[in-house]
Amino acid sequence: MDIMTLIGLLGTFGLIIMAMGDVGPFVDMPSVYIVLGGTTTAVMMRSSIPEFVGGIGVGLKTLLAKVEDPAALIEQLVELGTIARKDGMIALEGQDIKNPFLAKGIRMLVDGTDGALIKKAMEVEMTHMTNRHKLGKSFFSAAQEIAPAMGMIGTLVGLVLMLGNMSDPKSIGPAMAVALLTTMYGAIVANVLCLPIVQKLQTLADKEAYNNELCLEAILFIQKGGNPRLLPDVLMGFVPPKKRQALADATA
Repeated sequence: MDIMTLIGLLGTFGLIIMAMGDVGPFVDMPSVYIVLGGTTTAVMMRSSIPEFVGGIGVGLKTLLAKVEDPAALIEQLVELGTIARKDGMIALEGQDIKNPFLAKGIRMLVDGTDGALIKKAMEVEMTHMTNRHKLGKSFFSAAQEIAPAMGMIGTLVGLVLMLGNMSDPKSIGPAMAVALLTTMYGAIVANVLCLPIVQKLQTLADKEAYNNELCLEAILFIQKGGNPRLLPDVLMGFVPPKKRQALADATA
């Protein structure tokens, strides 16, 4: 679990609630229906059933997904390369590899696949992975755009109700609440919830693509029979400068 995402989410809402003091006046169900309900149904309109269900699952990745450290990946790749050089590619079969992209490449090595075909297949996999990430991100990007618009619609609804009942002082307060709270709800959904999710998904996608490039370079190096002792030097550019010495020591 990504603890920083959870802390950020709870902390942001906690600060907003602390600023409100008494939460009661800020809870208005008609405003909730317009903004949350309207945003959800509008997103449904632009999605298929699998896309809608999958979009919710993608959002959970911001809490549950964990991208591997490049240095740890390189250490694992050096170990795999050493096994392949010592005992042959077939010895890689049955190795415990949790990274699905790397596992696919290792299976192709075990099957004796040509290097050019491995590269093509892995690049196709990377392209489709990028497209899937874009689809997931677009789900929350749509919600980010729609929520403020629904807030504005709620504001207009509240103003119409208020102006249409100026003779009844008791109706002015609830109508004004709808007018103001829908704008606030729309801003919160768009900027406190959807925007960070979109940015986090993009960060996760970038890190995953970075690791996939690392794995592809290493797999092709192993396929060509390269010395695994040289693998850290080949892949050192994928590791932040501060961690390079520790990696060099670990793989020496």
